[in-house]
Amino acid sequence: MVPPERRRRSTQRDIARHAGVSQATVSLVISGGAASAQIAESTRQTVLAAAEELGYTANVAARSLKGGRNRLLGLYTFESVFPIDQRDFYYPFLLGVEEETARQGYDLLLFCSGGGAAGASGAERSIYVGGANRLKIADGCVLLGRNVRREELSALVREDFPFVFVGRREVDDGELSYVAADYVSATAALVAELARLGHRRILYLRALQDSEPTRDREEGYRRGLAEAGLALDETLIRTLTDPADLTVERLEGWIDELGITALLVEPTEDNRLTEALAAMAGTQRVRFPQDCSLALLGDPPSWTPEARNWTRFSLPRAQMAGEAVRVLIELLDQETPEPRRLTVPCAFVPGDSVGPVRSRPAVTGPVALPPEPGRRPRS
Repeated sequence: MVPPERRRRSTQRDIARHAGVSQATVSLVISGGAASAQIAESTRQTVLAAAEELGYTANVAARSLKGGRNRLLGLYTFESVFPIDQRDFYYPFLLGVEEETARQGYDLLLFCSGGGAAGASGAERSIYVGGANRLKIADGCVLLGRNVRREELSALVREDFPFVFVGRREVDDGELSYVAADYVSATAALVAELARLGHRRILYLRALQDSEPTRDREEGYRRGLAEAGLALDETLIRTLTDPADLTVERLEGWIDELGITALLVEPTEDNRLTEALAAMAGTQRVRFPQDCSLALLGDPPSWTPEARNWTRFSLPRAQMAGEAVRVLIELLDQETPEPRRLTVPCAFVPGDSVGPVRSRPAVTGPVALPPEPGRRPRS
């Protein structure tokens, strides 16, 4: 559905007239609160259809305020819970949003509930509880999270609701604003560092989901090889279906049969991958970096002081969140805002798992191996 042309914002009175109901009924439906349950489903659907047809995007909490702004920004995550633990991967994003919102003179509203009561076990998180966009309480919203409901992003775009996503996200039927880490350049830089240390056979272990960050990392891997003058071998791009598949036996097979000397791994959303790597290192059968160099394409999902300092690049998470707030406010200040897309450089963390290549017999081309779990078909 193509967004309507810009015009005077529709009001609840317009919706009531169009739907043939009272303005009080419209208010109950749009609010999406518990009181809306008293409205017949057929009436609710009629009101929502009228609101969509009229392009209703008014902020119900700010209508009586001068300029239609209440200086309230929202933060919504598609994750199951908010990241309140300092070791949580998303905690710096929360901190960055909070600090920049206060710096800009806005208040921050956290949208914490799912499809049921807040914190209800198994409740699926949704922006459109009861069919209404509950983010409209705020002037605009910062969104984040891996488990994205793309149909809801599309709906926000169609509504022309101001929001910025932390991370690159695309939808088929519109353009949205985002602030993303520059995974392409960061991955290419890691490949360049490995090439500088003499590595020529570098295996890339990508995530199962074909998300935008994964595609960016693969693009960076391919670019890094090209810039280093290394030939691309498609057999060295593998998909990690389950962290349990990454065993010391499998890595020994890649070293012996594919001749790899380095491994690039995309972190998973939980600790199972880094735990599998630590278990392999603990066997002493494959030592990092003496037998094989290893680098993570991003930060581990959580951090503790006793965790190994893997070589990696790190996302400037608090900076990304702050930039998202600034971009959102810029969109709010524009009469006809256009989508903004900003990428932020990542930082190289030397760590202790990458070193010079160890001499071994050269492997000059692809090696035929029996099928294995997570094998990525050649393109």
